[in-house]
Parts: sequence; C-alpha cells; structure tokens
Amino acid sequence: MRRIHYTHQYLLNPTHKITVDLVGLGGTGSQVLNGLARINESLMALNHPGLNVRAWDMDVVELPNIGRQLFSHADLGLNKALVLVTRVNRFFGTEWEARPVAYTGKETSNILITCVDSAKARIDIGKEIIPNKKAGRPIDIQMPIDNIIYWMDIGNLQKTGQVVLGSMGEIRQPPKFEEYKEIPMLPTVIKMFPQLRKIKEEQQGPSCSLAEALQKQDLFINSTLAQFGCNLIWKLIREGSLTHHGCYVNMENLIVNPIKV
Repeated sequence: MRRIHYTHQYLLNPTHKITVDLVGLGGTGSQVLNGLARINESLMALNHPGLNVRAWDMDVVELPNIGRQLFSHADLGLNKALVLVTRVNRFFGTEWEARPVAYTGKETSNILITCVDSAKARIDIGKEIIPNKKAGRPIDIQMPIDNIIYWMDIGNLQKTGQVVLGSMGEIRQPPKFEEYKEIPMLPTVIKMFPQLRKIKEEQQGPSCSLAEALQKQDLFINSTLAQFGCNLIWKLIREGSLTHHGCYVNMENLIVNPIKV
C-alpha cells in the first residue's frame, strides 16, 4: 500500500503568510533563500498569502565564500543575512527580515529550514525545538501559529548530502483512502541520523580559501540540494501531500535516492 503524508491544513489555507525561519546562509542557505522567494511569488499568483521569511546568520562574508556561495567581492566584511535579504527584498519587493545573530529557537515559525555547517549545530537546534514533555514543553501541532510544524534540514559533505523534512508531531490526516496509508508524523533529521554525533567537525565548517573549501564541499553540491529542498516545500504547500520527505544525493555518481514517507 502506498504511503502518503497530508500537509497540515493551516499551510494550505493560512490566515496570514506562512512564517519560515531559514538558519544558515552559506553555500546551501543562500541558494534556498532565492528558492523561497520564487515559491513566495508563485504562491501569491495562486491567491495564497505566500511566505514571510526570517534569515539567520551571524557570519560575515569572507574571501573563500565568493564563488561557492552567492556573494561578490563587494560584500566582503558584511553580514551574510543582511546582504542576501536586502538583495531579495529589492529584487522581489518583499519585506523579509535579516537576523545577523545565532538562531536560538526561542522565536518560532511554521517551517524551520536549517542549512548549518556542522553536526553539532543540528543537534543543538534539535534539542531546543523538538517537543520535550518531561521539560514541560509539549507542542500542540494543531495550533500552528506559535509552533513549528515542519523542520527541514539540508546537510552535506564534499560530494554527498541529504534533505530531510520532518514534522514536530503528528499531523491530523484526512479520512482514510483505500489506496493509501496515511502517515501522520515524519521523522526529523535527528531521528533518522542518530550517528550525527559521531561526525568529525574537521569534515565540515569554514575553510581558509576557496580552493580548500572546494576540497570539503564540491562546487554544485549545495545548489543541487537546495533545489531538492525547495521542491519539497513547494510540493508540501502547492500539492498538499508528500509521498517522499527527502532524498540522498551523490554528485560523484549522479545518483539521487528518494526517502519514502
């Protein structure tokens, strides 16, 4: 029987713009931000309120960023979030927010997208946002205004990477259809990859030059993953259901393997 996940109803017919927190604006995040702007324009053309994005990154643009990330020499020394959000706002006429600080999880949104460059950062974010009943922080997934509904994480090594879209709880599914098995909860990246704690930090993180950076992350791995991630967000809202909630990408062998719901 085919497995399917139906999108939380609030995202399909919201009373306000869907709020999105995008964390990390490096090689992947800078590409995702542009994709979200295209999704926003397309949704509004379909009479949907669209997206309101907050972009988080405390880093400044450095020389190794130019070429692999969407920055130029004119951006050197400037905060990444301020540069990219200002550019998108001018181009698309949006009023999105730049947050030139570290993301803490204290401010919530409907969708969280993390494009951070270390396993530790993912784990720390997961500890902050994943429901913890023992700590007195249960999340009512049916009350989406003040809670994260979905968490998408995009991560990679040099020539491989993955996109994982998880839910923060069980999403109410419509009445059952004979040909489908409805799946109310999608596992997050923390649930799917407990081995994240074992990834060595020297495999990730910043580099001293573009040449060194390309030894850690190949030129087009980030933009490829960003496209798959944005396509998932588009399908989630536009089509209202998913049969796959992520993918594995291998740029060396040109292989993409979907992650079934």
